Amino acid sequence: MTTLTTARPTMRWMLTLLLSTALIAPALADSDHDRARRARDAGQVLPLPAILERVALDYPGRVVEVELEDDDDHWTYEIKLVQTDGRMLKLDVDATDARILKVRGKHRERGDH
Repeated sequence: MTTLTTARPTMRWMLTLLLSTALIAPALADSDHDRARRARDAGQVLPLPAILERVALDYPGRVVEVELEDDDDHWTYEIKLVQTDGRMLKLDVDATDARILKVRGKHRERGDH
């Protein structure tokens, strides 16, 4: 049986943990955003419009999601787009020079409808 006096320290600990998480999470998100912005300003990452312009040359469609990822100081954009025929593609694009690194998605064979 839990008494009010033993429940209070647990509730305080949970409240402290909850508040700490609420305060730390935005700071971490801001640091990721700030790192990406610094990388762009330093010329390590091309601006998104330049990347999308390059992608549209070979993969026209409507962009539905973009993520900028840093993996061991190598920046890549992951771009999800829907082509005019309804195919969903995921592209990994080198953020430094706009090279298409990988294409994933369903590709229709000719004659499929």
